[in-house]
Amino acid sequence: MSQQHIFLIAQELSVGSKQVEATLNLLDEGATVPFISRYRKEMTGSLDEVQVAAIRDRVQQLRDLDKRKEAILKSIEEQGKLTLELKQQVLAAETMTALEDIYLPYKPKRKTKASVAREKGLEPLALSIFEQDQKNPDEEAAAFIDEEKGVNNSNEALQGARDIIAEMISENADARTKMRDLFFTKGIYTSEVLKGKEEEGIKYKDYFEWSEPVKTAPSHRILAMRRGEKELILKLDALPEEGNAIQILENQFIIGNNKKSQQVKTALEDGYKRLLKPSMETETRLKSKQLADEEAIRVFAENARQLLLAAPMGQKRVLALDPGFRTGCKLVCLDEQGKLLENATIYPHTGAGVAKEAAQNLKYLVEKYKIEAIAIGNGTASRETEDFVKAQNLAGVIVVMVNESGASIYSASENAREEFPDHDITVRGAISIGRRMMDPLAELVKIDPQSIGVGQYQHDVDQNKLQASLDDTVISCVNAVGVELNTASKQILAYISGLGPQLAQNIVDYRNLHGAFLNRESLKKVPRLGDKAFEQAAGFLRIRNAKHPLDSSAVHPERYALVAQMAKDLHCKVEDLMKDEKLRQQIDLKKYISAEVGLPTLQDIVTELAKPGRDPRAQFEAFAFADGIHKIADLKPGMKLPGIVTNITNFGAFVDIGVHQDGLVHLSQMADKFISNPNEVVKVSQRVEVTVVEVDAARKRISLTMKSGEKKVPTEKPKRKEFQKPKTMVEKPKVQKREEPKAADGDMQDKLKALLGKFK
Repeated sequence: MSQQHIFLIAQELSVGSKQVEATLNLLDEGATVPFISRYRKEMTGSLDEVQVAAIRDRVQQLRDLDKRKEAILKSIEEQGKLTLELKQQVLAAETMTALEDIYLPYKPKRKTKASVAREKGLEPLALSIFEQDQKNPDEEAAAFIDEEKGVNNSNEALQGARDIIAEMISENADARTKMRDLFFTKGIYTSEVLKGKEEEGIKYKDYFEWSEPVKTAPSHRILAMRRGEKELILKLDALPEEGNAIQILENQFIIGNNKKSQQVKTALEDGYKRLLKPSMETETRLKSKQLADEEAIRVFAENARQLLLAAPMGQKRVLALDPGFRTGCKLVCLDEQGKLLENATIYPHTGAGVAKEAAQNLKYLVEKYKIEAIAIGNGTASRETEDFVKAQNLAGVIVVMVNESGASIYSASENAREEFPDHDITVRGAISIGRRMMDPLAELVKIDPQSIGVGQYQHDVDQNKLQASLDDTVISCVNAVGVELNTASKQILAYISGLGPQLAQNIVDYRNLHGAFLNRESLKKVPRLGDKAFEQAAGFLRIRNAKHPLDSSAVHPERYALVAQMAKDLHCKVEDLMKDEKLRQQIDLKKYISAEVGLPTLQDIVTELAKPGRDPRAQFEAFAFADGIHKIADLKPGMKLPGIVTNITNFGAFVDIGVHQDGLVHLSQMADKFISNPNEVVKVSQRVEVTVVEVDAARKRISLTMKSGEKKVPTEKPKRKEFQKPKTMVEKPKVQKREEPKAADGDMQDKLKALLGKFK
């Protein structure tokens, strides 16, 4: 482990070097992020999950950088061009970008104008011109005329020399650093609609003629413009003023005021336009895309976390309906554990006679299975189905609308086919809706997180980074809640710290063969579940009504003896400690501090004894939309309606108000005071009251507000103010007086190196 890496990470994350080193040791030993943050607080100084994950990700970046350095040094050495100074430059590079800039002149490349000129023997002429002395370049060029090599006259020789100089400038690390900074800090995103694409790309209308700085462009607009470009609707550029770029290069490379300087200036302009500009624009767009991705992924992960940790109804007997008009409503009855009891199809919307039969069937099934709650998917015909169910006046039965995003994905998945091989996708979808109300986390882990209906532009971001972030989010949520070992599906068990898909399957197979687990210790009998996996997983697995009282808690088995000692010292049993607050208050925590156990762990243990196996999620509350509001046409400006937050973006929150089209509460309409982040006010699945501001039925857009007081309805949507490009004044390049350079000794590479050294 590199001490340099440890020190750097500690500096960047503002934590101690010992904390970083301990965390890296645990990670390298195979410990997971949830386990480290929950059960190894003494070793890490109580670093939380976010900090531990940041250390994990940063050290991976640094290790990747080290591997790249090794490969580059090997490549340059094989070319016979590796010097001690160059090696030190490579080893000192702090970023992948800086490293690649150093390597660029030595990187094997396809044939270029410069390489062709070098093959013609024109590099000495290029180096001579680059020195910018008082000699006549035309006269020097005459000496390089060689028809056999394809140099027919002085002009061709000079052109070849300029090609070499252009490439030298474009590959200069210092010049690239300056250009990179200019493009990112002064670059302007400019988008315009392609000719003839106005009607086809109407959804990108806001970007038909749009400009804004690269540096401050928000994530959602960058991704939107890029998508429009990908769909061949928009033309997109990200460039600074060309005059500024040329001036910076001239200040660096023009060191005289003579004919050779003019040749260098011509080569410099060509090098910028032909080589540097496209390269820097690509880098700038890539960097801004990466930043946009990171922000979009952060928003998506936070939304997913909130959705996964939505309040569960708990173990109730549920009837779930997947609504439909012509094809009917798919109906399933589930027991308290989510087991399918019966399925049917009813037709409440296809005629009076059929609707009467549907009502009879519904009442019969509710009574037969003692149904406590009815879950209705929020898709097509959902409000009509809700009205139908409520009209039956089912006493004591809660009716809840459930977000069904992703249910169709699950119903067609391998997991669903394996779980319900004898039922079609419509039945599986209804089951998913019912189970989602009972326990959102347990059901949503079966669905690809990208399909659960939250986030912004999730299909446009780096999919590997998105998947890694979502995996972290799901793992964090599952382990924060914990799972019941004897009822958990293999899908949710796979996210438990230290397990994974194969061990999860082994646990389910063992449970099916031998019956319910009686205690945590019996987990060790599961094939391939060794001591390390047990250590990582045990604290996050619960066994309700186990013989050992702590098996239902988050207290790790490695601390059972410690809790037993606490009980013994107070002359009581562990069960008594868990039931009696007065006994817990008598525990002197300092008495139990040791080399392995510190105050943070002891405090966690006492907290857990008070509420063993507690669920950190909120209490479930039934929600209902406003009566009589079923479609966009029913909406009028000024209406106050209940809604539920379905998605959060940087520019606002989307709210379901029961009309099959979510409305947008813009960031500026979320509170009576200024806020910079919607999460300051709302969370996914939160119940809110909104007021309708504007309805655009043609574009299916609903504008809402959460502000209090009287709302003014705008008669015309304000136009977005377009960014105005600043007028830039390009100063004449300053001529820097320098001593005439002396000829370098050695081969051509040494001459080039000595010459370029002057331009740093």
